Amino acid sequence: MMDAPLPVRERLLASATRLFEENSIRSVSADKVIADAGTTKVTFYRHFRSKDQLVVAYLDAQLERLQSALDTERETGRDACAVLLRLAAANGDAACRPGFRGCTFINAAAEYPAEGNVVRAAVERYRSWLHGVVAGLLAELGVDRPDAVADQLIMLRDGAMVHGYMGDPSAVTEQLTTAGRAIIAAHLRTPLPA
Repeated sequence: MMDAPLPVRERLLASATRLFEENSIRSVSADKVIADAGTTKVTFYRHFRSKDQLVVAYLDAQLERLQSALDTERETGRDACAVLLRLAAANGDAACRPGFRGCTFINAAAEYPAEGNVVRAAVERYRSWLHGVVAGLLAELGVDRPDAVADQLIMLRDGAMVHGYMGDPSAVTEQLTTAGRAIIAAHLRTPLPA
């Protein structure tokens, strides 16, 4: 039994996702996405007013996937420490993946630097969400100044993503976890569980 074909919008997003991740967002034209998805310009513009709108849909889909994964982690009853460790492991796994080209959101921010751009706004939604999640988990752990420590951990994560692309990705997870534990331990009121 064959799978039903994806609706056009999902086909366009699937093509865009693959092409953006294999190349870069700016280097992939709307025409390339249209051809890869096997559709027409008229159909493309029925679903997305511009390539920027397609990029926003792509980034929002990535954010929704991450939010869903975090919800699943929380539903399993894991404590804040375990969830932070899973986040570090997930980032490390991503950085070790063959063909990894860096963080989707960092790359998008670099390719769309102008304030007020809809793509930049999508990146900011992700960054705000990530900061809120990390700060909330740190508060659950009893960390002093969870917002400031969240900033430190996110900076560490960002560096790990760049290192995974530019350097040796094989030890990213271990190094990210070790450095993250040290940052958290320096701000805890009580010792971090082993």
